[in-house]
Amino acid sequence: MPKPGFSGGDGRRRRSRSSRYAAARFPNAPGASRITTCSRNIRLERRVVGDMSASVRVDVWSDIACPWCYIGKRKFEAALAEFDGAADVTVTYRSFELAPDTPVDFDGSEVDFLAGYKGMPREQVEQMLRQVSAVAESVGLRYDFDALRHTKTLLAHQVLHHAKKHGKQLDLVERLFQAYFTEGRHVGRAEELAELAAEVGLDRDETFRKLQEGTYADAVQDDLRQAKAFGIRGVPFYVFNERYAVSGAQQPDVFLQALRKARSEGVSS
Repeated sequence: MPKPGFSGGDGRRRRSRSSRYAAARFPNAPGASRITTCSRNIRLERRVVGDMSASVRVDVWSDIACPWCYIGKRKFEAALAEFDGAADVTVTYRSFELAPDTPVDFDGSEVDFLAGYKGMPREQVEQMLRQVSAVAESVGLRYDFDALRHTKTLLAHQVLHHAKKHGKQLDLVERLFQAYFTEGRHVGRAEELAELAAEVGLDRDETFRKLQEGTYADAVQDDLRQAKAFGIRGVPFYVFNERYAVSGAQQPDVFLQALRKARSEGVSS
């Protein structure tokens, strides 16, 4: 498949580490590419529960620490609300780490992280935060970057796989985004993640135990390998029926077009 650029970036690859991170995390515009065609030699695991006749399957590579992923979620939901086949759409969230070298406990703000840990000018960081906050507000989200607690998201991805097994993944995705971007909650530790999971109906003790045991560590790595196979370098990244891809927090009409296009060709075989 075509190698998509960063979510909102221009696709250039030869950048410094800090500028690559910034392009993926805080782009100037939410998504340069539109709908592309995926390679047909890539296969995701089959659905084993739910409606096997669903006309559209959407796999979303996302990171809880990505502000554009939450914005993209709202825009995709707006498209889904306009899609007359919404009841036949199955959505699955996949793991992607924008900054895998992030410490679990970072002592500082988002500005401190990007300016100090990633070596970006503070003025540039502050401008990017203002830009993304304005876009977030336009879709009904109020980001609080002053309260945000920057952390490694590996365990957050594991808990989402646990929620998926129990049919609660979509509920927990929303809860984690809300906790991270608007409430200043810590989403990098097993204890806090278990508490948040309990809020959407999962058993707290079981969730904590699964995280401690690393039950879903391999599932997360599988997602990361699939992302690499697709050529994904930035998120959010949406794959429709393994045929079409949308990169970035696109406008609802782009997602709606992809949904209709995927439905017109039926379920991937």
